[in-house]
Amino acid sequence: MILARRVIRPGLAACFAALVIAGCVPGARPTPTAVTETPSPIPTPTASPPAPSPNPPTSQPSPTPPPQPPVTPQATPTFTPTAQPTPQPSPTPTPRTPVPPQATPTFTPTVQPTPRPQPTPLATRITTADIVELVRPSVVHIQVNGFSGPGAATGIVLDKLGRILTNQHVVDEAREISVTLSDDRVFAAQVVGEDPSVDIAVLRIDTLAGVGPPQFGDARSLRVGDDVIAIGHALALPGGPTVSKGVVSALDRSINAGRGLLTDLIQTDAAINSGNSGGPLVNMRGEVIGINTAEIPGERIGFAITINAALQVAQLLIVEGNRPIPDIGIEGINITPALAQIAKLPVRRGVGIVEIRKGGPADGAGLMVDDIIIQVDGRAIRDLTDLSRLLRQRNAGQTVNVTLVRGQDVYAGPVVLGAQPTPVPATPTGGK
Repeated sequence: MILARRVIRPGLAACFAALVIAGCVPGARPTPTAVTETPSPIPTPTASPPAPSPNPPTSQPSPTPPPQPPVTPQATPTFTPTAQPTPQPSPTPTPRTPVPPQATPTFTPTVQPTPRPQPTPLATRITTADIVELVRPSVVHIQVNGFSGPGAATGIVLDKLGRILTNQHVVDEAREISVTLSDDRVFAAQVVGEDPSVDIAVLRIDTLAGVGPPQFGDARSLRVGDDVIAIGHALALPGGPTVSKGVVSALDRSINAGRGLLTDLIQTDAAINSGNSGGPLVNMRGEVIGINTAEIPGERIGFAITINAALQVAQLLIVEGNRPIPDIGIEGINITPALAQIAKLPVRRGVGIVEIRKGGPADGAGLMVDDIIIQVDGRAIRDLTDLSRLLRQRNAGQTVNVTLVRGQDVYAGPVVLGAQPTPVPATPTGGK
């Protein structure tokens, strides 16, 4: 048992409200100029006229006429013989010849290093219309008759065994469910299982002959700013599903959709209207990376469950059917650095308890309002998403060890998880 209950004022909820009211939310390198070194001009030796022979033709009387012609070679600067490959001419050009090598290292190796790999050609990227044609056959229209009246929504083919993936709030309290395939065939559907904590449900129809599932991607590869496409039967308009395009606005979002806290969501500005619930959110490779679930009306802010979480829950529902959803019995808020500074908290991250459900697991274990949960079973809890992910991996009735901060002290103790109470029927924003 953790210590007896006490209330610390001011509470986290009040500090959180004050934080909201205050609005505290959180060249090119110069191109080096190539200096071309101009070699100094080599002085051309001036041709000095040859000295006259002291003994012209007297030494040889008859063959002397030929010596007269040497005067003509004198007119042509015959520096080849005078240059004579003696060591004197060679040293002079030799020191000058290094000048051309100095011009040779002109940074050519640095300007053109080893060739870089070329980016993938744009031709490999398919267009929005291509993606719609690729995914649309796997998108189905769901008609529901329930206690609150008729409703319409969307689903996607999960496998070739007649299973359909959609939102839990779509089929909640439904008495009759029908599924219309992309080829206009209509089938009655039964609920295989549903999990309101993740807003995922699995349906089954008799046959999916000729229709297969889409390509499922990995939401962990998403980046803020990635283009995405939402497909769904918005407002149940005739003529097939509606397509809208936007970007990934944020990741790891948590919202209260009126049926409890939904975590690990993709936020997008792609329009998600009433009737889009259960439809796919698709990346630009034609892969389903989310299941549309809710929107904030008039704000162009929509949310989708990551396909990773949806498929994990769907597999459990197929194998185990409906099971009690593990619950710790609290309402919490995310502790952020800004809230920690305002409330002068000893930790900057965690889940602050703002309400304890009477008779629930936390109440029985002695947890108190304003306690901050920082670990469960030795795993760090930074926010509600971390807590929700961990609880999904546990079972109702299982004991977990909770570490929390109370005041300036740290406490740890066991908590026996209960079953999440059945939510009051309600249609969340962006629902059926």
